[in-house]
Amino acid sequence: MNWTELDWASLDRHRGQFLEGQPSAGPYWESPSDLASYDLTFGERIGWKWDAVLAELRGRGWRPPGGLVLDWGCGSGVAGRRVVEAFGPGAFESLLLWDHSPLAVEFARTAAERGFPDLPVQAATAGFLAGTEPIGLLVVSHVLNELTDPALVELAALVDRSAAVLWTEPGSRVTSRALGRLRDRWREAFQLVAPCTHRHPCPILQDGNERHWCHFFAAPPSIIFADPNWVRFGQRAGIDLRSLPYCFLALDRRPAVEDPGRSRVIGRPEAFKPYVRVLNCDAHGLATLEVMKRSDPALYKELNRTKRPLVYRWVREGHRVMGGLSTLETPPTSLR
Repeated sequence: MNWTELDWASLDRHRGQFLEGQPSAGPYWESPSDLASYDLTFGERIGWKWDAVLAELRGRGWRPPGGLVLDWGCGSGVAGRRVVEAFGPGAFESLLLWDHSPLAVEFARTAAERGFPDLPVQAATAGFLAGTEPIGLLVVSHVLNELTDPALVELAALVDRSAAVLWTEPGSRVTSRALGRLRDRWREAFQLVAPCTHRHPCPILQDGNERHWCHFFAAPPSIIFADPNWVRFGQRAGIDLRSLPYCFLALDRRPAVEDPGRSRVIGRPEAFKPYVRVLNCDAHGLATLEVMKRSDPALYKELNRTKRPLVYRWVREGHRVMGGLSTLETPPTSLR
């Protein structure tokens, strides 16, 4: 698939289904070119969100537990491929793919085999999905607004069999808060790797915080803004290429040392002349903080410009931040 061969009718259809946000009545992939057009455009944008998630996980020092990785609801397979790229094919025994659509599974399988010739790639069978075999890593991407209640029950049964779960969704208020409720459902059974810095009930779901939601913004590759194909795509699809909101959840059953001193900034910092205002989440709950320019000019500048996930240890005086240090081991780099 290349830019001159894009199937715009199928892309418009997928865009409309996404904006409707209704549970799917069944497979909506109609042809291999349908999947290829999606994978080159909307799928790649989803891949950039996964790049941000995986960069944060690597920055927190996390690695998958091994075993097989299952990409559930795989679509064109971009999520599973990004995960394997991030940690290397050697981190997994095999990649399993499942989707309502056999067309999607075949497309995702072919793409993964082409990218990882030494990694066994298979379609997940109905027997496997209904069975009890352990799952090393369950990957879920952009499905929550399409799930029926029975489908969510089936997915929850797979979560119960998994050693770790990576789940990424669009950063809308409704979807994010729904994912937060699932986070609270599983917080006792798993370590909350990210984005959370604590194991308490999600403070965004508490009374008085209804206007907030846990979301972040991925940075697309800067080269696309000089690429006429991407510019035309953004104009034709009616989307802002600069804006990639997402929410996510990373769970792991392995024990971990808790670090209650860390904070995670929600959304985007708001810059003012004397300070930067952030919505902060930590073990004490949700709070609006002001990072004072005069107290830490370098931190003020960093919060205005960095594309790194905002995980910090603050020096605070009440609601004012006098200084801070990122707790990520390394800044995110391109996974492509």
